[in-house]
Amino acid sequence: MQINSKQNNDKNQTTHSNIHEQSKQIIQIAQTEPHSALKCLHLLSVAGGATNGTYQAIAERIMTDTDASGAYHLALMAQSTPNLPVNARALIELVMEHGEPSQWLSLLKNLPLPPTEVIQAKILASDDDAVIEAMQTYLKDNPEGYGSAVTISSGQKDRIVPLSEDRS
Repeated sequence: MQINSKQNNDKNQTTHSNIHEQSKQIIQIAQTEPHSALKCLHLLSVAGGATNGTYQAIAERIMTDTDASGAYHLALMAQSTPNLPVNARALIELVMEHGEPSQWLSLLKNLPLPPTEVIQAKILASDDDAVIEAMQTYLKDNPEGYGSAVTISSGQKDRIVPLSEDRS
């Protein structure tokens, strides 16, 4: 039995070491390559984890580049993974301010408890008929606009990330 314990410990140390090394590489890319957030998020996914500094470096890259696509993906990760060291509210606001109607609709569908009224207003103001129709169809089945993964009794209510009031 001690052999298995030692093997597991060695495997855990190797995994931790690999994640640490991958994290250093991802941080380097995020800090030096403009518009690299999606690349970094992909590398993070392949690595199977990352350090807090990695998430922070990617978030900084997203904000620096005003990258709505990167913000969308990292915001979803932040909503579904507790304790990520990123400001999900700022990421969602970036998507709402600089993203496209299809991204807003995806936020409506995929955030556990999205800021429904704000998203609806932005989509309606976009004049994107296809996205407006898709939103209306979605809201017929889900009038509260709760994301597809939410169950109110699950405690998700505490994880709502409201947006700041519209500044327009």
